[in-house]
Amino acid sequence: MADVTETQLVVLGAGPGGYAAAFLAADRGMKVTLIDARERPGGTCLHVGCIPSKACLHAAKLITDVRDAAHIGLKYGAPTIDVNGVRGHWQKVVETLTGNLSRLSKARKIDYVVGQGKFVDDRTIEVEGRGRYHFENCIVATGSVPARPANLNLASPRVVDSTGALKLEDIPPRLLVVGGGYIGLEMGYVYAALGSKVTVVELTDGLLPGCDRDLVLPLHKRLEKMFDKIHLKTKVARLEETPKGIRATLEGEEVADKQPIFERVLVAVGRRPNSRDIGLDKAGVKIDDKGFIAVDEKRRTSVERIFAIGDVAGEPMLAHKATYEGKIVVEVLAGEPAVYDALAVPAVVFTDPEVAWCGLTETEAKRANREIKRVRFPWAGSGRAMTLDRTEGLTKLIVDPETDRVLGVGIVGAGAGEMIAEAMLAIEMGASARDLAMTMHAHPTLSETIMEAAESLYGMAVHQMPPKK
Repeated sequence: MADVTETQLVVLGAGPGGYAAAFLAADRGMKVTLIDARERPGGTCLHVGCIPSKACLHAAKLITDVRDAAHIGLKYGAPTIDVNGVRGHWQKVVETLTGNLSRLSKARKIDYVVGQGKFVDDRTIEVEGRGRYHFENCIVATGSVPARPANLNLASPRVVDSTGALKLEDIPPRLLVVGGGYIGLEMGYVYAALGSKVTVVELTDGLLPGCDRDLVLPLHKRLEKMFDKIHLKTKVARLEETPKGIRATLEGEEVADKQPIFERVLVAVGRRPNSRDIGLDKAGVKIDDKGFIAVDEKRRTSVERIFAIGDVAGEPMLAHKATYEGKIVVEVLAGEPAVYDALAVPAVVFTDPEVAWCGLTETEAKRANREIKRVRFPWAGSGRAMTLDRTEGLTKLIVDPETDRVLGVGIVGAGAGEMIAEAMLAIEMGASARDLAMTMHAHPTLSETIMEAAESLYGMAVHQMPPKK
C-alpha cells in the first residue's frame, strides 16, 4: 500500500490555470498540493509555449524593424544572427519566471510534487514514486499537447512540433509550416526573419481560420512579402525522409511543385486536450468526443468534488482563460457565489502586424443571422500609425443596432495585443459605442483608433472622409 497524504486541495497541472488556482487557494488558507511533471511551475505556456515564443518573436521583430527602417531613411547592414544567443534569451526569461514561481509557491507553503499524477478513484491521485494524495477537492489543469495527424507522424528529427521549433537548433534554409493558424504563423514569422525560406500550407481558404477576414487581410499581405510561399486550400498528403531532406507531397490546384523538399517541417495543425492517461475513468469524470472534460458554469465536472480548467476543459485554449477559470473555482471552493460568466475572451496572434479580437465577430454574426452594425477605421487615418510607418492596420467595432452596445472588437496592426484590453473592458462593462467615442484618448496614439471607429458611427470622425450625401 502506497503512502497516503491527506490534503484539502490537489491541483493536477501547474500551468497558468493550475498554479494561479493553487496560489489563490493557499492564500485562502487551504492546504494545497500542486502536482506537475516539471521541476518548476509554469506549464507548457511558460516553459515551451507562450513565453519563449514571444521572446523569439521579439527578436524577429527587431530584425524586421531594422529592415523596414530603410523606408524612413535609416539603413543598416545585414544582422549577424547568433542562434545560441536568441535561444539563450528565452531560456533566461523562462529560468527567471519559473524561479519566481517556485519561490512564490514555497512562500505559500504549497506542497509541490514533481511527477505524473493519475487518479486512483474520485478521492485519490497517485504520483509514481511519491505516493498517494487523498483530497477533499481537486482541480484538473493538465492543459493540452500538440496534435499530429497520422499521415504526418513521421519519426524524424527534421519533423517537429512547436516545442521542437522553439529549440532553434539551427536556421534551416527551407522550412515547411503545416497549418496557417496562430502557432504556424508566429513560428513561421520567426524563422523567416532569421533567414529561412518559409512555405506555409493551409487546408482552408484563408490564414487564421475562424478569424475575421478584415483582420487577416493586412497580415496576409505582409506575410506574402516575408514568406517564400503561402498555399491555401492545400493538403500535405504525406512526408517522406530523403537524403536531401523531407519530401512533402502537396495536394492543391494552384501548387506548381507537388513534391518540394525541406530541411525542416513544423507541424502546427492544432492541439488536443491532455486528458488521456490520467485515470479520469477511474474517477468517474466524463469527457466529450474530442477529449475535453465536461464542466458546468462553476467549472465542476461530473464528479462534484473534481473541477477542470484551462485547455483540458474546452475551447478557447488560451492561458488567460485558464487563469480566469482557476480564480472562479477557488471562489466556489471558498463558498462564494461565483460562476464563469465572462462575456468575451481576448485572443491575440503575435505576428507582425499583431491581430487581436474579442467578443462577437462579423463572421459569427452572419452565421447566426444576427443583425449588427459594423464600423471600420483604417489606420491610414491615424497620425501615430503614420509616424510609425505602419498604416496597414485596421480597427473594427461590432455593435448592437438598437442599443449601440459594443458586442465585439477586432484590431490588426502594431501593438494590437496591448490595445485589446480596452475593448474587453468595454464589452464586460456593457459600454456603448458612444461611451468609447466620448472617452478622451491621448494623442497621438494608436488607441485613438478605437475612439475614432466609434465616432464614425455618429458622424464625428474627423480623420475619415465624410459619407456621401
